[in-house]
Order: sequence, then structure tokens, then C-alpha cells
Amino acid sequence: MRNLTEISNPPKRNGVGRKKRWSEDMQARFPEGTFARIEAVLDDGEDRTDLVREAVERELTRRERDQRKR
Repeated sequence: MRNLTEISNPPKRNGVGRKKRWSEDMQARFPEGTFARIEAVLDDGEDRTDLVREAVERELTRRERDQRKR
């Protein structure tokens, strides 16, 4: 017979589930009308956060490149 500890603490399985893709969170405020503008230019299957993430990544890459030039 198993004891209570074995029942309440099952062994952990590695590799179960998926890795957390977006580990950092930030809230931002935008001028009125920004979301409507974003919605108007989204590709099929793309959501607003996809566009924002892509824009931030592109801007970070540009700024990092500019810093290396200085």
C-alpha cells in the first residue's frame, strides 16, 4: 500500500507542457485611434500583439545597429 506522501506528491515529469514563449510582460498606453489603425493593417491570422512585438523587435535591432556604428 502506498503512503499518503506518495499519493499527494507524485513524481515530476520533465518535458511536459510547452516552454513559456513570452516571459516578460508590459502594459503600454497608446493615443486614441491607434488600435483602429493597427486593426486596419493586420495580415490574416495576425493579432495586435504580433504587430507590436514585431515593431519593437525591428526598432531594437535598428537602435542596436546604430549604437555599434557610434
